[in-house]
Amino acid sequence: MTADLVLRNVTLPTGRRADIVIAGGFVRHVGAPVRADETIDCSRFTCLPGAVDMHVHMRGGVQAEKEDWRTGTMSAVAGGVTVVVDQPNTVPPLTTPELLRARIREAEGHAVCGFAVNAGVMPGADLEGMWNAGAMAFGETFAAPSSYSEGLDPETLGGLFARIHALGGLATVHAEEVSGPAPTTLTAHDNARSGAGEARAVRAASALAPGGMRLHFCHMSTAASIEAARGMVEVTPHHLFLSREMFEEDDTRARMNPPLRDEQTRRGLWACWDKIDVIASDHAPHTLREKALPFQIAPSGVPGVETMVPLLVAAVRNRRITLASVMEKTSWRPAAILGIPRAGFEPGDRADFALYPDEVTRIDASRLHAKCGWSPFEGLNAVFPEEVVVRGRRAYSCGEYYEPQPAWYPGQGFLSAEDK
Repeated sequence: MTADLVLRNVTLPTGRRADIVIAGGFVRHVGAPVRADETIDCSRFTCLPGAVDMHVHMRGGVQAEKEDWRTGTMSAVAGGVTVVVDQPNTVPPLTTPELLRARIREAEGHAVCGFAVNAGVMPGADLEGMWNAGAMAFGETFAAPSSYSEGLDPETLGGLFARIHALGGLATVHAEEVSGPAPTTLTAHDNARSGAGEARAVRAASALAPGGMRLHFCHMSTAASIEAARGMVEVTPHHLFLSREMFEEDDTRARMNPPLRDEQTRRGLWACWDKIDVIASDHAPHTLREKALPFQIAPSGVPGVETMVPLLVAAVRNRRITLASVMEKTSWRPAAILGIPRAGFEPGDRADFALYPDEVTRIDASRLHAKCGWSPFEGLNAVFPEEVVVRGRRAYSCGEYYEPQPAWYPGQGFLSAEDK
C-alpha cells in the first residue's frame, strides 16, 4: 500500500502507538508503517481530530473589513478547526436559494478548509428551497434581536419551526429575552439579557417546537439554561473562560450576546461540562474601530475560532477536563449532529487532524490570523497546533500555510435530492 501522507507514531485514544495511513482524503490504515509521499512524525504531539466549529460568522461582502472567508478559515485552521459552519445573518441575510448558492460559491473560491452554510430563518424566507439547495441547518433562529437580526414573535417562530420539522431539518436557536434601555456597561448588558431570561426563552422555544423536532440551542451561558434545554446544547469558550469581572465595565471588547456573566455563573457553567453537547466559538468579529464606539451602540460579538480548541487543550493540560471530552465536543459530536463524515483514527474516517505540542503559551492577539486583529482572550493560557492536516493534506505547519483544501459539506436536503 502507498499513501499520500502517513502520520507516524500517533498515540491513539486507546493509548496504543501506531501509524495513520492517509490516501484520497481519508484514513486507509492504522498500524504498521507503509511508504508515503510525505510523513509527519507525531511522537512529540497530541493528535486530535480536526474540530468542527458549528457556529461562525465569516462576514465578507460589505462586512469584509471585519473578516472574510480566506482570513476566517486561515484563523480556523491555525486553531485546529478544519470545518466551519457559517451563520446566515449576513448582509443581506440568506433567505433564498440564490443567496445561499452565492454564499457557497464565495466560500469555494476563498476558504482554506471545509465549510457548510446555514439558512436564514425569518418570515418570507424560502426554507424549502434553501434546504434543497444545500443548507446545512436553519439559523441561528433568533428568539430575540441581536446583531443584524430581529427577534421572532412566538407565533411566527412556531410556524417556522413546523416548516423546518417537516423537512427533517435542524433548527439552531438563539434564545434570549431583552428588556430595558440600551445598556452602558457590562453589568447593565448582563441585566438586559439576563441569565434567567435566557432560561425562560429556552423553555419557550422548546415548547413551541413540534414533538421530535431537532433543536440545537446556541451559546448557552448559564447552568439553568442547559437544564431547561430540550435538545442539543452548545457553549462557547468566552462563556467558559471569561466573566465580566475580568474587564472594565465599559470595555466593549467584552460585549457579546448572550453577555458575559458573573464569575459565579461562569463556574456554574463549568460544573455542567458533562451535559454540554458541543463547544462552538460563535466567532463574530468586529473591527476595533467599531468596538471603540460608545457602549450603547458598539456591536456585540468577539473573534474566537482560532482560540477555541487551544484554550480547551490548555484546560486538559491543567487537568480540568479530559482530552476525550474535548474530541467529543469539538469534533465527533458536532459532526454527528450535522451529518458530516467523522474525522478520526479508524479506516474510512475523514483525514483531518491537528497536532498539539506540550508547550502552553499565552494568547497574543498580534500572532492570531483573524482580520480584526484583537482577542478577548489576550493573555490566557492556550496550546496552539503546530501541524494541521485537512482532507489528507498538510494545510498548516508552524505558521506556514500550504495548498488550500476547501470542501463544501451540504445538508441532508441536498444529499437526499441527489439520491433521487
